[in-house]
Amino acid sequence: MSKWLGLMSGTSMDGIDAVLVSFLSDRIQIHTTHSIAYPEDIRQRLTQLSQNQGTPDELGELDHIVGSLFAEAATLAIEKAGIPRSEISAIGSHGQTIRHQPRGNTPFSLQIGDPNLIAERTGITTVADFRRRDMSAGGQGAPLVPAFHKAFFGSEAENRCILNLGGIANISCLPASGSQAVTGFDTGPANALMDAWCQYQTGRPFDEDGRWAEEGMIHQELLEDMLSDGYFMRPPPKSTGKEKFNLEWVKTLARRHPEVSEVDVQRTLLELTVASIARQLPHAPDMTIFACGGGTRNPFLMRELKRACSPLTITSTADLGLDPQWVEPVAFGWLAKQTMEKRPGNLPEVTGASRERILGAVYFA
Repeated sequence: MSKWLGLMSGTSMDGIDAVLVSFLSDRIQIHTTHSIAYPEDIRQRLTQLSQNQGTPDELGELDHIVGSLFAEAATLAIEKAGIPRSEISAIGSHGQTIRHQPRGNTPFSLQIGDPNLIAERTGITTVADFRRRDMSAGGQGAPLVPAFHKAFFGSEAENRCILNLGGIANISCLPASGSQAVTGFDTGPANALMDAWCQYQTGRPFDEDGRWAEEGMIHQELLEDMLSDGYFMRPPPKSTGKEKFNLEWVKTLARRHPEVSEVDVQRTLLELTVASIARQLPHAPDMTIFACGGGTRNPFLMRELKRACSPLTITSTADLGLDPQWVEPVAFGWLAKQTMEKRPGNLPEVTGASRERILGAVYFA
């Protein structure tokens, strides 16, 4: 039974998730999982670099440091599983996104975390740099997970939507029986802005369980100001990141409404996540929404999403057999498998690429 190791760090930039997994004909088997947090100084440096505050030296240093941390996460997961490395076919590393600019005359997407280090230190073939081949074919390079969602979560009988609540939210709409094309795109911020504002105002990296937001009130004028951003009205294919939705974006809008308290900004940011998702969901009949990602651990956010998306049912990917925390790293293990088997990993109808492409670069052990 082939085993694959997926490594993921998302736009929240909080740490690295590693999953050792096998893909069976009827299910996904997880052998072990492991997570490591970024040291706070590294997290701050990554955030600054993502906002164009850095030098070539800074970029090179962080590429090495993050690559070393990815290798460490992979090694600890393998040791926890207690299996020989020879049983692992390949590692799929998403890397850490520093900048994602899919529009304009020179579109690009930059992920750091040197895969040479991962392959060298683990002794396992590593696949990385998944996004740029799709972009070279005219695509957005994101989201890439809908192809995985289609392969493992599609249903003959039920319209399904997979909602990923990371730093950025993205959706994959999977029509029943595959009679229609899969659609998917980034809806906008999920946790990124709430985390950034909480860190700025309280020193805490995130608002645990949404408790601080729950103390505040929605400021409707500020919310509508936020929702007037052109990104939310843009038709797919589309993707975004912290280069667009960041602390400076919040500060700029908050300055227009000086009467709004810090806690009310936090509550309004949570409502921005909820409203931007609810307004962009295609309301297929009897569609069930399966949530995954870090936002599923915020009970207040989940309650508000269920309210806004009613009468649609919102549950989590746990009901489909995969813990919501591990969906994305499993997806990048699957993308590594696709690459090594010379199969495409993108969905052109999602990313806007001219056609299917085999994704990623391979670093042999």
